[in-house]
Amino acid sequence: IPLSSGMILLTWQKIAPTALLYQISPSLNMEILIMLAILSTVLGGWGGLNQTQMRKVLAYSSIAHMGWTVIIALINPNLMILSLMIYIMTTLTLFMTLNLSSTTKIKSISNLWNKSTPMTMIIFLTLLSLGGLPPLTGFMPKWLILQELIINNNPTMAIVMALSALLSLFFYMRIIYVSSLTMFPTNNNLKHHWFFTQTKTTNMIPTLTTISSMLLPLTPILIIMS
Repeated sequence: IPLSSGMILLTWQKIAPTALLYQISPSLNMEILIMLAILSTVLGGWGGLNQTQMRKVLAYSSIAHMGWTVIIALINPNLMILSLMIYIMTTLTLFMTLNLSSTTKIKSISNLWNKSTPMTMIIFLTLLSLGGLPPLTGFMPKWLILQELIINNNPTMAIVMALSALLSLFFYMRIIYVSSLTMFPTNNNLKHHWFFTQTKTTNMIPTLTTISSMLLPLTPILIIMS
């Protein structure tokens, strides 16, 4: 499917089921949520390991992130909404950048160095944020969810979720490693356009990049709000 359609499927389509979970959260069964969360994080992490298409990688990433969103629905529904909002902002940033640079395969990212280094760096930064690597914004929901699980006497579940997150972080790091260290750009002509033509999309990307990578210092404020 086109990248724009994939962006809608992985962001907008999650709002309705998450809103439904938020409304029925008091009557949810914790054991079922735990089972669904573990299956989602493990399946999403395991399925994305051998993918070469960015759309497939992001699809499995979406499955893994929904595991983190679901597990906290009963304990702290507000944190579930926060997790979804950060995921949507980060995914929008990545999809807009990929769509603007017409990048659909992991191999194509290495060739993007010659076209636009800033775009390549945004892709890498957003991938690390999706993986939950501190000190980026994506680490915030995972940190808060693990903290809530421990406070509510679920340390075993917190450990399982943290370990399953390493699977997703691994294939994000693999994309960056393959694109930047093992695939040197084949075209050495540096007289390429380093920046794209300014459009509404390009104007949104810097703001979304800031949101998806630099909000971790706001964590104490969000803890008070939740």
